[in-house]
Amino acid sequence: MIETTEIILRLATAAVLGGLVGLDRERLEWAAGLRTHMLVCLGSTLAMIVSAYGFEEVLGHENVELDPSRIASLVISGIGFIGAGTILFIKRKVIYGLTTAAGLWTVAAVGLAVGGGMYWAAIAATLITLVILTAIKHIENKFFSNIKDRSIRISFQHASLTMSGVSQLLQQHKVDFDEITLQRPEKGYIDELEIVINKSAAEGKVLAVIDTLKEQEGVKEVSYSNI
Repeated sequence: MIETTEIILRLATAAVLGGLVGLDRERLEWAAGLRTHMLVCLGSTLAMIVSAYGFEEVLGHENVELDPSRIASLVISGIGFIGAGTILFIKRKVIYGLTTAAGLWTVAAVGLAVGGGMYWAAIAATLITLVILTAIKHIENKFFSNIKDRSIRISFQHASLTMSGVSQLLQQHKVDFDEITLQRPEKGYIDELEIVINKSAAEGKVLAVIDTLKEQEGVKEVSYSNI
């Protein structure tokens, strides 16, 4: 039977390792942040401990066998439900939360490793995960930012902006766009307009358009996403 101190050590280690990954997501203000990652890692560790050591008293019975890998496989597949909750489909080709979902899946695996007593494997996986979430992100931004989807969302009073007027503004700033959509609720006086920016458009020109839009009369909010 595993010692109580070892159980506590494994659970505490899992909470710390999961928290390290959760700090990065918390910094970016994702819903699945510090506490979520800590709980996922902690829960996976406990599931692994229970699977490996929680049924030792029945092993002496005839025809009774123990397979700890079953719990591990169920944890990995079951964590997909939580991960799916962090993924948001904003519009065509624009998806938020995939990295966070992958991070949750990873900390679940880290928790299983800690629960199985594989401390160094869990620590190494955590450190590599942190490198991927931080250092690799800077590489993405430097070399691949020009191929990412960008969009501008504008909330404005009804009839204060028109699609043709926004199109002319984009042309004046020489910003190419792929699509402009207008959402007009059945009730209320606030409309929403979304502009999908072409990948070839220069970032500085896009920001200049945003500054101009913010100054337009009737505009309540302008948000910019660069995914």
